[in-house]
Amino acid sequence: MHTPTNDLEQDIARNYRFNAIVNILDGTFFWFGASFIAARTILPLYVSNLTDSKLAIGLLSVIASTGWLFPQLFTANLVQRLPRKKVMVVNVGLFTERLPVLLMVPAALLATRFPLPALVLFFVLFAWHTLGAGAVAVSWQDMLAKIIPLERRGKFFGITNFGGPATGVLGAAAAAWLLDHYEFPYGYVLCFACAALLIFISWFFLALTREPAQPPQERPLSQKEFWHQLPRLLRSDRNFRRYLLSQSVTTLGGMSLGFLTVYAVQRWQLPEGQAGAFTASMLIAQALSNLLFGVLADRRGHKLVLELGTLLIALAIGLASIAPAPAWFHLVFALVGSSTAAFFMSGMMIVFEFSTPEVRPTYIGLSNTLIGTVSALAPLIGGWLAELEGYQALFIVSCVIELAGLTLLHCLVQEPRRRRIEYELRIHPLSQA
Repeated sequence: MHTPTNDLEQDIARNYRFNAIVNILDGTFFWFGASFIAARTILPLYVSNLTDSKLAIGLLSVIASTGWLFPQLFTANLVQRLPRKKVMVVNVGLFTERLPVLLMVPAALLATRFPLPALVLFFVLFAWHTLGAGAVAVSWQDMLAKIIPLERRGKFFGITNFGGPATGVLGAAAAAWLLDHYEFPYGYVLCFACAALLIFISWFFLALTREPAQPPQERPLSQKEFWHQLPRLLRSDRNFRRYLLSQSVTTLGGMSLGFLTVYAVQRWQLPEGQAGAFTASMLIAQALSNLLFGVLADRRGHKLVLELGTLLIALAIGLASIAPAPAWFHLVFALVGSSTAAFFMSGMMIVFEFSTPEVRPTYIGLSNTLIGTVSALAPLIGGWLAELEGYQALFIVSCVIELAGLTLLHCLVQEPRRRRIEYELRIHPLSQA
């Protein structure tokens, strides 16, 4: 007789190849579309055409990072109750995450005659898109953790995050051509249209996912009970608590990332299309790094990958502060791309390994919302510092904070995969023989 757990595992194994293919295609087309609206290169330039406020550019970085991270804790308890996580990420995500990208197309047309309303509407739609993505992010991550076995996650995300940025290089090249050949705002209108088309194609593949139902093993918690148990969880898991501290410091150190393109373009009076070229450099490095980091994560764990990612981002920011020519910024963005590969893959998957499947959504939501709170403050602090002391001071302070975060991660956090193996050996010594 098969137990429910064995039936679930067999169902997952039977559909693994199909699910891996459709979700790799989802990630590939999503990244392809996102390259036309890159939040660290193209969108800051779009905003700078509508206003010269550095705080507005900082606000863009706030929304880009915080919008995806902050809502996750508020949806974790709901996701924890769902037998199928796909229902939320597909049905709800169509309207909360994908639709506002399409609406950016007509909104950008206002920029020729009504720049202020166009700016306000852009921020509303971009916030809708990022917050909407955050609202379904826990369900998406939990669905992937459920249908992709632990020993294959690094390879899966490595391939997915290679295919996406690799096609994103084409998108970045196309975006550069559009921005160079069409006057403002029509180049951006076409970029937004390409992004919307590709992101809707990615949704089609996501909707094909075959996810087996898995009813909750424990009694569902009320929202009041859910919030009351969070402090106890943090107190009881010291390693997870230290991980959150290190990532909060690292996130604060990223306060300067949203200003790199604007700094380079303004300092050397570069054309608008240079944003697309920088995006291409970033995505090429990101694609290649994903293949390396995927294998490394499966063999050595995600903590090492995160340490490398933090070191790379510190090097990128430090190089930006001393770069003598604009060509150096291709290397800066290549380092940013490599670090993005590390953070997007291992920053997400390491949280899976701190927890058991029953409370995984809680760990995902708690981690991302706490770090998202820091993300909300970091670009605003960066914008304030840039206004007060200039970009050079911002880059130096940011680099020092990144190195502090790296030190905390390396010295205080133990690789959760090794801790879990040691625990299983203590509890079930004979089964490991």
